[in-house]
Amino acid sequence: MLKKKDYLREPVQHIDPKSFNAVPIVEAMALMSYQARNLAQAAKIYDRMLADLDCTIILCLAGSLVNAGLKQCLVDLLRHNMVDVVVATGANIVDQDFFEALGFKHYIGSPDVDDNELRELHIDRIYDTFIDEDELRVCDHTVAKIAERLPPGVYSSREFLREMGRYLVEQGLGRDSIVRVAYEKAIPIFVPAFSDCSAGFGLVLHQWQHPERHVSIDSVKDFLELTRIKIAAKETGLVMLGGGVPKNFAQDVTVAADVLGFPVPMHKYAIQITTADVRDGGLSGSTLKEASSWGKVAQGFSEMVWAEATLVLPILVSYVYHRNTWRARAERRLSDWLDQPASLPAS
Repeated sequence: MLKKKDYLREPVQHIDPKSFNAVPIVEAMALMSYQARNLAQAAKIYDRMLADLDCTIILCLAGSLVNAGLKQCLVDLLRHNMVDVVVATGANIVDQDFFEALGFKHYIGSPDVDDNELRELHIDRIYDTFIDEDELRVCDHTVAKIAERLPPGVYSSREFLREMGRYLVEQGLGRDSIVRVAYEKAIPIFVPAFSDCSAGFGLVLHQWQHPERHVSIDSVKDFLELTRIKIAAKETGLVMLGGGVPKNFAQDVTVAADVLGFPVPMHKYAIQITTADVRDGGLSGSTLKEASSWGKVAQGFSEMVWAEATLVLPILVSYVYHRNTWRARAERRLSDWLDQPASLPAS
């Protein structure tokens, strides 16, 4: 039987989209067909979002992206003001990004292994990536430790993730972490299903130890905070990797604003990269054109790219980075804005 160290040998490396210039290949793809042309169109729409200084850009992250080597792509979008808001799964933000910020790694593995043997060795598998379960438990307990530092009460996931970013800064950890960069630039991160990740285990431990006075997460507060951003924004654009809860959560704020009496415009721009099938009616594959029937996404500047994210996201990020349109955009620091006393303009 192999030992744990035999499996956890070669760390996943994060591709740097700044190290190559994808502008020429994307421009060439525009004259091709199928998903190459779709990717070129999506890249141009993203660049158009960046040129629209009235546009607030929301990045949606589903699935498992950070463990796959895409962390640097995502950090570069935040660091260079190409994203103003993040809506994500807890897996990407806590189990993967915060986990790596604590000093741990994901490792190159294989789906062709004995999973019973992995379980015995406390190794978790995400397709062809391995994670040390014992290190994930450290992540769980660190979340509980952060909860211990906070006054008991109800927090949005954004507020709790801000404290996780503060912890990384105080500990001198995770310089290239999504959580830390978002904290430093006051970019709000929303994780609507916050309990469905390592943070959930940490908060369960925290609440078990403090049944009367503890920290809890209010997903409705998340929804209201993101709706406030939509109401205050002149225009909004969506950059969506995968689908699921992050996609629907970000799209739904147009309807929520209308329910509150604010008939805001639909999301003006939207691009989505997904491998999900549209034919079964599932959300992850539902088209942006379909979303317009719900009053969520306007038609005109939207594009679906039917491809796997590790193949196309580095090209997309390299394209918008090297186009340099982002240089005219300033930090919005919307998390700082949300920390002000909650108020909405008169409807």
